[in-house]
Amino acid sequence: MAQELPFVKDPVFQAGEKLSYKLKYGFITAAEGVLQVQESDLKFDGKPTFRLQVDAQTSGTFDVFYKIRDHYDSYIDKDDLKPYFYQENIREGSYRRQDKARFSQDAKKVVATKGTFTTPTTQTFDLVSAYYFARSLDISKMKIGDYVKLNYFLGDEINQLEIQFVGREEVKTKLGKIKCLKFSPSIKPGRIFRKDSKLYLWITDDGNRVPVKAQVEILVG
Repeated sequence: MAQELPFVKDPVFQAGEKLSYKLKYGFITAAEGVLQVQESDLKFDGKPTFRLQVDAQTSGTFDVFYKIRDHYDSYIDKDDLKPYFYQENIREGSYRRQDKARFSQDAKKVVATKGTFTTPTTQTFDLVSAYYFARSLDISKMKIGDYVKLNYFLGDEINQLEIQFVGREEVKTKLGKIKCLKFSPSIKPGRIFRKDSKLYLWITDDGNRVPVKAQVEILVG
């Protein structure tokens, strides 16, 4: 794991990209999420950055019984896509959490609200930047069943996300059938996911790598 994961040199996203998603529980829309890439005036270590912004909230009946208002920001290097700074403001029912984290990649550490954490490599992400970096992974040499391991900081811990390449499939959408790459990222069990929950993610099999669909089992009740 000492070697950094390779990524494609031609950018798969750029400032101005805005992706909107609906989370469905059966036929009911339970929540909505918006992911945006923005130009940032902030520089870290003299390097220009993108601001990645994610907002998620419950909708309809779900919003009455279990209100979610989550907001995340991640500032990443425009060239190597590594994060410099991350913050989150989570409101899920009665649960509240706020955190900030400053990444020092060369020093292999993360300074967060509740302390300093040592990272195993010089390529560690927060959850948001991990998502965008995963879109940019160079999979040219990956075969079906192969996987990569990606380190990320979340909830006062350094964890490892394992992403397995499942294959290629066509996904039916309102825009027609779209050729996609199918992946299965690992899930850490907890308040939402079961120990044996499976997550599948389909992204467009082209230069933009846009996530088209995700499917997951969750705990309810």
